[in-house]
Amino acid sequence: MSRKYKQKSFLLESVAISAAAAEGKAIARHEGKVIFIPFAAPGDVADIKVTKQKKSYAEGEIVKLIESSPIRTTVTCSHFGKCGGCKWQHVQYESQLAFKDTQVKDDLQRIAKVEVEEFLPILGCNNIFHYRNKLEFTFSNKAWEEHFDKANPKRLPALGFHIPGMFDKVLDLEKCYLAPEAANTIRDTIKEKAIEMAITFFDIREQHGFLRNLMLRCNTAGEWMLVLVVGENNPELATELLNAVMPQLSMVTEWCFVINEKKNDSWTDLEVHTIKGNGYLIESLENLKFKIRPQSFFQTNAAQALRLYQITREFAGLTGNEIVYDLYTGTGSIAQFVAAGAKSVVGIEYVEAAILDAKENAVLNNIDNTSFYAGDMKLVLNDELIAKHGKPQVIITDPPRDGMHPDVVQKINELLPDKIVYVSCNPATQARDIALLADNYSVKKIQAVDMFPHTHHVESVALLIRK
Repeated sequence: MSRKYKQKSFLLESVAISAAAAEGKAIARHEGKVIFIPFAAPGDVADIKVTKQKKSYAEGEIVKLIESSPIRTTVTCSHFGKCGGCKWQHVQYESQLAFKDTQVKDDLQRIAKVEVEEFLPILGCNNIFHYRNKLEFTFSNKAWEEHFDKANPKRLPALGFHIPGMFDKVLDLEKCYLAPEAANTIRDTIKEKAIEMAITFFDIREQHGFLRNLMLRCNTAGEWMLVLVVGENNPELATELLNAVMPQLSMVTEWCFVINEKKNDSWTDLEVHTIKGNGYLIESLENLKFKIRPQSFFQTNAAQALRLYQITREFAGLTGNEIVYDLYTGTGSIAQFVAAGAKSVVGIEYVEAAILDAKENAVLNNIDNTSFYAGDMKLVLNDELIAKHGKPQVIITDPPRDGMHPDVVQKINELLPDKIVYVSCNPATQARDIALLADNYSVKKIQAVDMFPHTHHVESVALLIRK
């Protein structure tokens, strides 16, 4: 293996890619140092340009693929490697599942260092494309540099995704294969009509322009919600654009816009104006219905969300006599899935708007044994709440990627419920928290669930039984 120095980077020739790593990267090794490489596959042999060196590791990129791994497959999307959304699309799906399954096992064994009685096989996704029910696109008056001559810029307008790590660079999408086909049609129609009407696209760096963001979401019935986010206080122009495309987009039932004159793209705290429709979608899972507003959190893969909730309910194993606490309940989806088998369910969530959704959905589903509270988990889960609702026999927890606050873990160790069902979108922090519970709990079983094919993300459900 030869090495040629070139400024601060250097080339490694004929490097063997040995394993998958976190965040969709793969691993090579050179002179005892690990090199993390994106868009590689275990089994590849490639020339690698090392672009960054740290004391314990390095980062690099493939400059020439010499030998393709047997687990590589043909990439479907023309944007692969640019938009950053599908880091594993070049890898056969069976191998993607194996990588994710291994990640969950490795995290539990390496971080938690606890014995797991049973690792269930990862639950794959039946539809590995077109599964996302929510997408957020960004308008830009200057498409990413690859789309025009830098010496003679044409200022091509873009509507697509941010280039990873570049806040002001937007890739103009031809087609997203994670989205249902209707989403591509809606996006293209909006863009074409806006150009025809000579409406300005947002300049992200200079912070001016009219069209800023476009959020699309759908339900399993194929009904779509469109939220157009504009950067100027001109509701008449937003309404004119949406009215102009309505005849072409019969699949859209909810037509909304938001005026965002802030210096950032967050808009869920702003007023949503509905010009046609109810301002929400109804999603049906089993016999339950969920009202989804523009600002609502809901799993972006509805089919796998259903299976995730079913696994959570199965792990809880309720008999009808249990008091259940659902921590980080969000809009109460899991709470309502388990409510029929519980004596009562108490849901706690930081986001107040989500709790309003949870209460409304409970009414929609005629569920009368749930109670929901908004606030900081470590403060709301207190002795007063427990005195009011009773000590839980089962705790279900589904925290954000950072996992549970240490005070929350400590409170669970004080409450000592019979079972804990830990749902996680980050197996590393799940393993960390399980280690803190290990003195009092055994890990009965773990089920990994692939919610997002072609990405490195994986959900994991763990059943903990009190010793």
